[in-house]
Amino acid sequence: MTVLPSKRAHLVAFMLAAAALLLLPLLVQQIGSGWVRIMATALLYVLLALGLNIVVGYAGLLDLGFVAFYAVGAYMVALLTSPHLAEQFAWFAQHFPQGIHSPLWVVIPAAALLAALAGVLLGMPVLKLRGDYLAIVTLGFGEIIRVFMNNLEHPVNITNGPRGLDRVDPVTFFGFSLGRPLDVPMPWGDARVASVTLYYWLFLALVLVSVVLCRRLEDSRIGRAWMAIREDEIAARAMGINTRDMKLLAFGMGATFGGVAGAMFASFQGFVSPESFSLMESVMIVAMVVLGGLGHLPGVILGALLLAALPEVLRYVAGDIQNLTDGRIDAAILRQLLIAVAMIVIMLIRPRGLWPTPEHGRSADPQEAHLDSGPGQRA
Repeated sequence: MTVLPSKRAHLVAFMLAAAALLLLPLLVQQIGSGWVRIMATALLYVLLALGLNIVVGYAGLLDLGFVAFYAVGAYMVALLTSPHLAEQFAWFAQHFPQGIHSPLWVVIPAAALLAALAGVLLGMPVLKLRGDYLAIVTLGFGEIIRVFMNNLEHPVNITNGPRGLDRVDPVTFFGFSLGRPLDVPMPWGDARVASVTLYYWLFLALVLVSVVLCRRLEDSRIGRAWMAIREDEIAARAMGINTRDMKLLAFGMGATFGGVAGAMFASFQGFVSPESFSLMESVMIVAMVVLGGLGHLPGVILGALLLAALPEVLRYVAGDIQNLTDGRIDAAILRQLLIAVAMIVIMLIRPRGLWPTPEHGRSADPQEAHLDSGPGQRA
C-alpha cells in the first residue's frame, strides 16, 4: 500500500512530535523537577479543558461548576487510598486493615463512573435552563460541592474538613508505584527517571486517549446532535433529536474527564483539600476553552497549556516588579493582575480564540458571501 506524500509528511510530523513529548521531561528534569511538575500539571488542565469542551464547545451548555467533578474524583481516590477512613471508622479498619490500595485500571474507571453519575445528577434539574440561568445554577453546584467537602467534618468526620486528606497513595501500575523513581539499566550505567516524569508520561497517555475519544465523538452522530443543539435547540428537536438525553449525555461524558483528572491530581499531589477546588479553578477552566477556541480540539489544548503555564512564568516577572516598588505591591495579587491583562489583550486581538474552528475563522466579507452563493441560492 502506497502512502501519499501529504499523509507521509503528517505521519513523520506526528512521530517527531511524539518523540519530543516523550523525551522533553528527561531533558527538563536535568534543570529541575519543578519544571517537569509544571508540565505534568498543565497536562491535567488539558484533560479538564477537553472535558469541559464537550459540554460548552460541542453542546453549547455554559457550565461554570465543572470543578465539582474534579473534586468528586479527587476525594474518591483520597478517601479510598488514605488511612483516614480506617482511623475514623472501626468497621472500615476491621474489614480493610491494610487499606484499599487500588491499581490504576480500577481507579480510573471508578472515578469516571462516579463523576459521570454526578454529571447526570446535575444535568437532570437544569435541562430546561439556558444561557445565564444555566451558568448560575452550575456555578452554585460547584460551590455547594466545595462547601460540602469543607464542612463534612461534624458530626461525622468524613472529609476532614478544611484540613484536607493527606497520605494519599500514589498510582500503582502492575505492582510498580509511580511515587518512586525508576532506575533504568543502560550500557553506561543506571539512568534514574524521576517520579514526576513517570506521572508526566501517564498524564500524556491519558491526554492522547482523551483527544482520540473527543475526535471520534466530534465526528459521530452524537457529536453532530450536540452541535445541532448548540446552534438551535428548537430546530434540533424538530429534526427528531432527543435533546433531553443528548444534554444528559454531554454532562455525563464531560464529567468523566473531570473525575479522571481529579483522581490523578489526588495521587499526584498526595493531598487534597477544598481550597484546590475553588471558584477560580472553574473560571480558569472555562477561560482555557474560550481562549483557545470553542469546540476546536487544537485550540482547547493550546488554551489549556497557555493558561496553565502562564501563572508560573509570570511568577518571576511579578517578583521583579515587586522589587521595583520596594515590596509595596503583593506579588500574588500582581501575578493575577498580569494574567487578567494578558487574557484581555489576547481576546481583543483574537476575539474568537487563539485557534478557532475553520468555519469560525472564515471571512465574513459580504462580497465573498455573494460570490459563494449561486443563482439558485440567492433570495
